[in-house]
Amino acid sequence: MRENMVRSIWARGDAVVNGWLSIPSSFSAEVMAHQGFDSLVIDMQHGLVDYQAAVTMLQAISTTPVVPLVRVPWNDPAHLMKVLDAGAYGVICPMINTRDQAEALVRACRYAPRGVRSFGPTRAHLYGGDDYAERANDEILVMPMIETVEALENLDEILATPGVDAAYVGPADLSLSMGKEPRVDHTDPQLVEVQRTIVAACQRHGVVAAIHAGTAEYALKMIEDGYRLVTVGSDSHLLALGAAARVAAVRTGLPGVRSQVGD
Repeated sequence: MRENMVRSIWARGDAVVNGWLSIPSSFSAEVMAHQGFDSLVIDMQHGLVDYQAAVTMLQAISTTPVVPLVRVPWNDPAHLMKVLDAGAYGVICPMINTRDQAEALVRACRYAPRGVRSFGPTRAHLYGGDDYAERANDEILVMPMIETVEALENLDEILATPGVDAAYVGPADLSLSMGKEPRVDHTDPQLVEVQRTIVAACQRHGVVAAIHAGTAEYALKMIEDGYRLVTVGSDSHLLALGAAARVAAVRTGLPGVRSQVGD
Protein backbone atom coordinates (compact mmCIF):
# COMPACT_ATOMS: atom_id res chain seq x y z
CA MET A 1 0.00 0.00 0.00
CA ARG A 2 1.17 3.52 -0.74
CA GLU A 3 2.83 4.95 2.36
CA ASN A 4 0.89 7.53 4.34
CA MET A 5 3.58 10.20 4.51
CA VAL A 6 1.74 12.10 7.23
CA ARG A 7 2.32 9.15 9.55
CA SER A 8 5.96 9.02 8.45
CA ILE A 9 6.47 12.70 9.23
CA TRP A 10 4.96 12.23 12.67
CA ALA A 11 7.05 9.13 13.29
CA ARG A 12 10.26 11.10 12.87
CA GLY A 13 8.98 13.84 15.19
CA ASP A 14 8.32 16.54 12.60
CA ALA A 15 5.25 18.67 11.92
CA VAL A 16 2.96 18.36 8.90
CA VAL A 17 2.33 21.51 6.84
CA ASN A 18 -1.26 21.19 5.70
CA GLY A 19 -3.36 23.13 3.21
CA TRP A 20 -7.13 23.47 2.88
CA LEU A 21 -9.33 23.14 -0.21
CA SER A 22 -12.77 24.72 -0.29
CA ILE A 23 -13.04 25.51 -4.02
CA PRO A 24 -14.73 22.67 -5.94
CA SER A 25 -12.14 22.42 -8.69
CA SER A 26 -9.68 19.72 -9.69
CA PHE A 27 -7.42 22.35 -11.24
CA SER A 28 -7.18 24.53 -8.12
CA ALA A 29 -6.54 21.35 -6.11
CA GLU A 30 -3.78 20.39 -8.53
CA VAL A 31 -2.22 23.85 -8.29
CA MET A 32 -2.26 23.68 -4.49
CA ALA A 33 -0.78 20.18 -4.58
CA HIS A 34 2.26 21.51 -6.44
CA GLN A 35 3.11 24.17 -3.83
CA GLY A 36 4.97 22.04 -1.30
CA PHE A 37 2.28 21.06 1.22
CA ASP A 38 2.67 17.74 3.02
CA SER A 39 -1.09 17.17 2.97
CA LEU A 40 -4.26 18.80 1.67
CA VAL A 41 -7.74 18.63 3.19
CA ILE A 42 -10.76 18.68 0.91
CA ASP A 43 -13.42 20.47 2.94
CA MET A 44 -16.84 18.91 2.41
CA GLN A 45 -18.31 20.56 5.51
CA HIS A 46 -18.00 24.32 5.00
CA GLY A 47 -16.35 24.30 1.59
CA LEU A 48 -18.38 24.27 -1.62
CA VAL A 49 -17.30 20.74 -2.50
CA ASP A 50 -19.74 17.91 -3.26
CA TYR A 51 -18.82 14.25 -3.62
CA GLN A 52 -18.22 14.21 -7.36
CA ALA A 53 -16.02 17.31 -7.18
CA ALA A 54 -14.13 15.72 -4.28
CA VAL A 55 -13.34 12.66 -6.40
CA THR A 56 -11.83 14.78 -9.16
CA MET A 57 -9.83 16.73 -6.55
CA LEU A 58 -8.48 13.50 -5.07
CA GLN A 59 -7.42 12.47 -8.57
CA ALA A 60 -5.67 15.82 -9.07
CA ILE A 61 -3.81 15.57 -5.76
CA SER A 62 -2.65 12.06 -6.66
CA THR A 63 -0.43 13.54 -9.41
CA THR A 64 1.87 14.56 -6.51
CA PRO A 65 3.22 12.98 -3.28
CA VAL A 66 0.83 15.13 -1.21
CA VAL A 67 -1.36 13.14 1.19
CA PRO A 68 -5.10 13.59 0.44
CA LEU A 69 -7.38 14.10 3.45
CA VAL A 70 -11.08 14.96 3.64
CA ARG A 71 -13.14 16.82 6.20
CA VAL A 72 -16.53 15.14 6.05
CA PRO A 73 -19.77 17.05 6.66
CA TRP A 74 -20.69 15.05 9.78
CA ASN A 75 -20.08 11.86 11.73
CA ASP A 76 -22.06 9.80 9.23
CA PRO A 77 -20.81 6.37 8.14
CA ALA A 78 -22.14 6.95 4.63
CA HIS A 79 -19.96 10.05 4.15
CA LEU A 80 -16.95 8.51 5.86
CA MET A 81 -16.92 5.24 3.95
CA LYS A 82 -17.58 6.89 0.59
CA VAL A 83 -14.65 9.34 0.80
CA LEU A 84 -12.34 6.55 1.97
CA ASP A 85 -13.43 4.38 -0.95
CA ALA A 86 -12.65 7.35 -3.21
CA GLY A 87 -9.05 7.40 -1.99
CA ALA A 88 -8.88 9.75 1.00
CA TYR A 89 -5.97 8.73 3.24
CA GLY A 90 -7.56 10.22 6.31
CA VAL A 91 -10.70 11.93 7.57
CA ILE A 92 -11.33 14.91 9.80
CA CYS A 93 -14.75 14.78 11.44
CA PRO A 94 -16.45 17.84 12.98
CA MET A 95 -18.15 18.19 16.35
CA ILE A 96 -16.97 15.05 18.13
CA ASN A 97 -18.06 15.69 21.71
CA THR A 98 -18.12 12.29 23.44
CA ARG A 99 -16.32 8.96 23.58
CA ASP A 100 -19.34 7.26 22.00
CA GLN A 101 -19.14 9.60 19.01
CA ALA A 102 -15.39 9.03 18.70
CA GLU A 103 -15.89 5.27 18.80
CA ALA A 104 -18.55 5.48 16.08
CA LEU A 105 -16.17 7.55 13.94
CA VAL A 106 -13.37 5.00 14.29
CA ARG A 107 -15.65 2.04 13.60
CA ALA A 108 -16.86 3.57 10.34
CA CYS A 109 -13.25 4.02 9.16
CA ARG A 110 -11.90 0.56 10.03
CA TYR A 111 -12.52 -2.81 8.42
CA ALA A 112 -13.61 -5.74 10.60
CA PRO A 113 -12.69 -6.88 13.13
CA ARG A 114 -11.64 -3.38 14.21
CA GLY A 115 -14.65 -1.65 12.73
CA VAL A 116 -17.69 -1.82 10.48
CA ARG A 117 -16.38 -0.22 7.30
CA SER A 118 -17.99 -1.96 4.36
CA PHE A 119 -15.62 -3.41 1.78
CA GLY A 120 -15.49 -1.78 -1.65
CA PRO A 121 -12.43 0.47 -2.09
CA THR A 122 -13.40 1.32 -5.66
CA ARG A 123 -10.78 3.99 -6.29
CA ALA A 124 -8.83 3.56 -3.06
CA HIS A 125 -7.11 0.39 -4.23
CA LEU A 126 -6.03 2.14 -7.45
CA TYR A 127 -4.48 4.95 -5.41
CA GLY A 128 -3.32 2.91 -2.43
CA GLY A 129 -2.28 -0.35 -4.08
CA ASP A 130 -3.41 -3.94 -4.41
CA ASP A 131 -2.81 -4.68 -0.72
CA TYR A 132 -5.03 -1.76 0.34
CA ALA A 133 -7.53 -3.98 2.18
CA GLU A 134 -4.81 -5.64 4.26
CA ARG A 135 -3.13 -2.41 5.34
CA ALA A 136 -5.81 0.30 5.28
CA ASN A 137 -6.66 -0.08 8.98
CA ASP A 138 -3.08 0.87 9.87
CA GLU A 139 -2.58 3.62 7.29
CA ILE A 140 -5.83 5.58 7.20
CA LEU A 141 -5.92 8.51 9.65
CA VAL A 142 -8.89 9.26 11.90
CA MET A 143 -9.08 12.78 13.32
CA PRO A 144 -12.02 13.95 15.43
CA MET A 145 -12.41 17.70 15.77
CA ILE A 146 -12.31 19.24 19.23
CA GLU A 147 -14.38 22.40 18.99
CA THR A 148 -16.86 22.63 21.87
CA VAL A 149 -16.89 23.00 25.64
CA GLU A 150 -18.51 19.55 25.81
CA ALA A 151 -15.57 18.05 23.89
CA LEU A 152 -13.15 19.70 26.32
CA GLU A 153 -15.03 18.18 29.26
CA ASN A 154 -14.74 14.75 27.62
CA LEU A 155 -11.29 15.30 26.14
CA ASP A 156 -9.44 12.46 27.88
CA GLU A 157 -12.17 9.96 27.02
CA ILE A 158 -12.18 11.02 23.36
CA LEU A 159 -8.40 10.86 23.05
CA ALA A 160 -8.27 7.48 24.80
CA THR A 161 -10.54 5.98 22.13
CA PRO A 162 -8.59 3.22 20.30
CA GLY A 163 -8.07 4.18 16.68
CA VAL A 164 -8.02 7.96 17.16
CA ASP A 165 -4.81 9.16 15.53
CA ALA A 166 -5.04 12.92 15.97
CA ALA A 167 -7.29 15.60 17.43
CA TYR A 168 -7.96 18.57 15.17
CA VAL A 169 -8.75 21.82 16.97
CA GLY A 170 -11.43 23.99 15.34
CA PRO A 171 -10.60 27.40 16.84
CA ALA A 172 -13.63 29.30 15.53
CA ASP A 173 -16.28 26.88 16.81
CA LEU A 174 -14.34 26.46 20.03
CA SER A 175 -14.44 30.23 20.48
CA LEU A 176 -18.20 30.30 19.90
CA SER A 177 -18.77 27.47 22.35
CA MET A 178 -16.83 29.43 24.99
CA GLY A 179 -18.91 32.57 24.37
CA LYS A 180 -16.26 34.42 22.42
CA GLU A 181 -15.84 35.82 18.92
CA PRO A 182 -15.32 33.06 16.33
CA ARG A 183 -11.79 33.36 14.99
CA VAL A 184 -8.47 31.62 14.47
CA ASP A 185 -5.01 32.70 15.68
CA HIS A 186 -6.15 33.29 19.24
CA THR A 187 -4.39 35.67 21.59
CA ASP A 188 -7.14 35.56 24.22
CA PRO A 189 -5.40 34.09 27.30
CA GLN A 190 -8.25 31.70 28.08
CA LEU A 191 -8.32 30.27 24.57
CA VAL A 192 -4.54 30.09 24.34
CA GLU A 193 -4.53 28.10 27.57
CA VAL A 194 -7.23 25.76 26.25
CA GLN A 195 -5.19 25.11 23.11
CA ARG A 196 -2.19 24.23 25.27
CA THR A 197 -4.35 21.99 27.45
CA ILE A 198 -5.40 20.07 24.34
CA VAL A 199 -1.76 19.56 23.33
CA ALA A 200 -0.89 18.26 26.79
CA ALA A 201 -3.84 15.84 26.72
CA CYS A 202 -2.85 14.59 23.27
CA GLN A 203 0.68 13.95 24.47
CA ARG A 204 -0.61 11.98 27.46
CA HIS A 205 -2.61 9.70 25.17
CA GLY A 206 -0.08 9.39 22.34
CA VAL A 207 -2.34 11.29 19.95
CA VAL A 208 -1.19 14.02 17.55
CA ALA A 209 -2.49 17.56 18.07
CA ALA A 210 -3.58 19.43 14.92
CA ILE A 211 -4.93 22.96 14.46
CA HIS A 212 -6.13 25.53 11.97
CA ALA A 213 -3.94 28.67 11.69
CA GLY A 214 -4.57 31.86 9.76
CA THR A 215 -0.96 32.96 9.24
CA ALA A 216 2.46 31.39 8.85
CA GLU A 217 3.63 33.14 12.01
CA TYR A 218 0.82 31.65 14.10
CA ALA A 219 1.35 28.22 12.55
CA LEU A 220 4.99 28.31 13.66
CA LYS A 221 3.91 29.35 17.15
CA MET A 222 1.51 26.38 17.28
CA ILE A 223 4.31 24.03 16.26
CA GLU A 224 6.42 25.45 19.08
CA ASP A 225 3.50 24.74 21.43
CA GLY A 226 3.44 21.10 20.36
CA TYR A 227 1.00 20.89 17.46
CA ARG A 228 2.19 18.42 14.81
CA LEU A 229 -0.21 19.27 11.99
CA VAL A 230 -0.91 22.90 11.17
CA THR A 231 -3.17 24.19 8.42
CA VAL A 232 -1.50 27.27 7.00
CA GLY A 233 -4.02 28.48 4.44
CA SER A 234 -6.95 27.67 2.19
CA ASP A 235 -7.19 27.94 -1.57
CA SER A 236 -9.94 30.57 -1.44
CA HIS A 237 -8.18 32.68 1.21
CA LEU A 238 -4.80 32.54 -0.51
CA LEU A 239 -6.44 33.44 -3.84
CA ALA A 240 -8.13 36.45 -2.25
CA LEU A 241 -4.93 37.56 -0.50
CA GLY A 242 -2.84 37.28 -3.64
CA ALA A 243 -5.37 39.07 -5.82
CA ALA A 244 -5.88 41.87 -3.28
CA ALA A 245 -2.13 42.40 -2.89
CA ARG A 246 -1.60 42.60 -6.66
CA VAL A 247 -4.49 45.04 -7.17
CA ALA A 248 -3.31 47.18 -4.26
CA ALA A 249 0.24 47.30 -5.67
CA VAL A 250 -1.02 48.53 -9.03
CA ARG A 251 -3.36 51.10 -7.49
CA THR A 252 -0.56 52.36 -5.26
CA GLY A 253 1.63 52.89 -8.29
CA LEU A 254 -1.04 54.54 -10.43
CA PRO A 255 -0.45 58.15 -9.30
CA GLY A 256 3.20 57.98 -10.38
CA VAL A 257 2.31 56.47 -13.75
CA ARG A 258 -0.38 59.09 -14.35
CA SER A 259 2.10 61.81 -13.47
CA GLN A 260 4.63 60.52 -15.99
CA VAL A 261 1.95 60.19 -18.65
CA GLY A 262 0.82 63.73 -17.92
CA ASP A 263 4.39 64.99 -18.34
